[in-house]
Amino acid sequence: MRKALQTGSAWALAALLLAPHPVPAAPLQPEGAKAVLLADAAYDGALVKRIREAKRRIICAFYLFKVGERRDNLPAALAAELIQAGKRGVEVTVILEGGKPVARENRAAARALSRGGVRVVIPGGRRVTHVKAVVIDGRYVMIGSHNLSHAALSRNRELSLLVDSPELAAQTAKYLEGIR
Repeated sequence: MRKALQTGSAWALAALLLAPHPVPAAPLQPEGAKAVLLADAAYDGALVKRIREAKRRIICAFYLFKVGERRDNLPAALAAELIQAGKRGVEVTVILEGGKPVARENRAAARALSRGGVRVVIPGGRRVTHVKAVVIDGRYVMIGSHNLSHAALSRNRELSLLVDSPELAAQTAKYLEGIR
């Protein structure tokens, strides 16, 4: 019996060692990175601050960008900030999901942003763009659960990170640039 257990254990160990395991593309904590947790409504203020300070480039992707008709609509204000950044000479690209059930809201946001001079990409194909990420000036990455809807920015329980890391920003921007 003991020999059977040893043999069984050897097979289990071999199976674990030979099984395919995902290999992270980069360390979980890039060297020198600084991260801040953005819980719930803290995301909006942090994003507005970084957009206003942007000097060169903003690239972002969202599953939902719902500008809406409310007077106090936070996503509409963010759209205006992105447009203003573009007018200051910042290269702004917004990637949005084009499929149901968010197509109508995202197309409305895309029209508003495009009219303001912002480059908008709505990928084709069957893959859903469920990403919620922003890269600013090759330095800051905001990534997490926040969509750009009034509910997500003011009422929902949402959690994202703001990371100051050129290494992570480069990796995230490369990923976003590959969404087509």
